[in-house]
Amino acid sequence: MLTRRTFLRTATATAAAPLVFTPSSARAANDKIALGFIGIGKQGRGHLNGFLGRGEVEVVAVCDVVQERLGSAVETVQKRYADRVKSGDYKGVKAYPDFRELLAHKGLDAVVIATPDHWHHIPCVLAARAGKHIYCEKPLTHNVAEGRQIVNAVKEAKVVFQTGSQQRSEFGGHFRKAVEYVWAGRIGKLKTVRIGVGAAARPCDLKSEEKPEGTDWDFWLGPAPERAYNSELCPKGVHDHFPAWRNYQEYAGGQLADMGAHHFDIAQWAMNTDTSGPVGIVPPEKKSDRGLRFVYASGVVMIHNEFEKDKDGKEIKADCVFEGTEGTILVSRSGISSRPDTVLKEPLGEKDKRVYPSTNHHKNWLECVRSGKDTICPAEIGHRSATICHLGNIGYRLNRKLAWDPAKELFVDDAAANKELSREPRAKWKI
Repeated sequence: MLTRRTFLRTATATAAAPLVFTPSSARAANDKIALGFIGIGKQGRGHLNGFLGRGEVEVVAVCDVVQERLGSAVETVQKRYADRVKSGDYKGVKAYPDFRELLAHKGLDAVVIATPDHWHHIPCVLAARAGKHIYCEKPLTHNVAEGRQIVNAVKEAKVVFQTGSQQRSEFGGHFRKAVEYVWAGRIGKLKTVRIGVGAAARPCDLKSEEKPEGTDWDFWLGPAPERAYNSELCPKGVHDHFPAWRNYQEYAGGQLADMGAHHFDIAQWAMNTDTSGPVGIVPPEKKSDRGLRFVYASGVVMIHNEFEKDKDGKEIKADCVFEGTEGTILVSRSGISSRPDTVLKEPLGEKDKRVYPSTNHHKNWLECVRSGKDTICPAEIGHRSATICHLGNIGYRLNRKLAWDPAKELFVDDAAANKELSREPRAKWKI
């Protein structure tokens, strides 16, 4: 097992010769799945509490770069398993400041990754190489090249992967119903999709602050460029809000990617382009943070954050709006509606195509770990949905029309744009 001291002394050597782990053995149907958590901020704690409530798992390890969060997570696990201490079948949970040490934890079967976006790629690839099943938050990656590397690593390792695109399973089933009704032709031929999410990412301009003791800031930065600590990026101690790193292009893709990864994912599902994507990106005529268009080979146009207006000039908003030749479906986490109302009134027929059966995202992943089947949102789909977010950010940054080849995952005859598809990590984090 790597020790903390060893890591600090040999970071460069590690980057040159990536760690190799022995895959964990398959679990018997009546065995608990040994689970580790990489990143236990607000979202990670939510996942931790959710999985602690499931009898088919055993949380054995947690990891974070902030000591207070590690301590809090250990306490949470211990409290949940407190009734088992007297019986002698609970030996405690191990805390790791380095996720690579966690991956070497004896008997570990699977990991939940809920780090900032720029810290998804490396843990996913190394976890796959270690033979660990993976649940990773969305958007799956910081850039397009990282996504393809994750997909390849997962495929080679034959591990079960779930992207945290929970709208495919949960939120009252509203998004699932919308997809099925689009597939059934209830709105006629699909023409336009409107996605209601916020602005693209911007360069980080936050001022430097004194780094708190107990926070490994250099590790938090990881593959991202060096810069001084700021609490808006990595809050002090245990916090109960979503940090602002989401807004900055060094670490994420802005609100366009943060919630966009959810809503673009549903749009891709409805368009049957889960393993493909658009062929063109068209920014707004006047420089703006809304109105960028994704053009598909089918002729469907998906528009970022630009909506129809009612008779009073007020925008008609929803998370996803599907406009067809015979009607419109509007769907959000809170509900689903249509114009005209008759679009949704009649139930689907027996021959109409239905979506993948999943009503709980965590449960679906665990069931697939047992069965070896694909989850509702495996690595390829998560990568393709994240790619939409990356293409949107690139379109806004370059502010010109772009032709995209979804099969080759390259811009067509555009070397400058293709440079935007990857980022050179800091030397010690090359894998």
